[in-house]
Amino acid sequence: MQFQYLYETTGLTGVVLSVVWYILILAAGWKMYEKANEPGWKSIIPIYNTYTCYKFTWDTKIFWIYILCTALGEVLPSLLGSLVSLAATVLMIVQLYKLSKAFGHGVGFTVGLFFLRPIFLLMLGFGGSVYLGKQD
Repeated sequence: MQFQYLYETTGLTGVVLSVVWYILILAAGWKMYEKANEPGWKSIIPIYNTYTCYKFTWDTKIFWIYILCTALGEVLPSLLGSLVSLAATVLMIVQLYKLSKAFGHGVGFTVGLFFLRPIFLLMLGFGGSVYLGKQD
């Protein structure tokens, strides 16, 4: 039995599904930002969206530390770069926890945001989650 695959159709299907998925994630981010009383357009601008998310969940000073750790982790040699990248990852996890708490969720939701971020962003944006403000 011989199968004939149309690579153009298969590739186009993948592209269309990827674009639809990306639009869903953009819409979820937009809705999440609106729930947090921020204009939705702020969610679609790279880097600024992260800055804004830090603003409504934690502190913008921590955002700059996160950016510095991320940049230094890329340019520093082996062990030191790995340690700085690890620090950036820890900051990201804490920020995800604060995002979870800001929308009334706990540690389990944070784990979901870390490992399955697009799905959990859809849950935050389109689900019944309500923004409660910054949680300490």
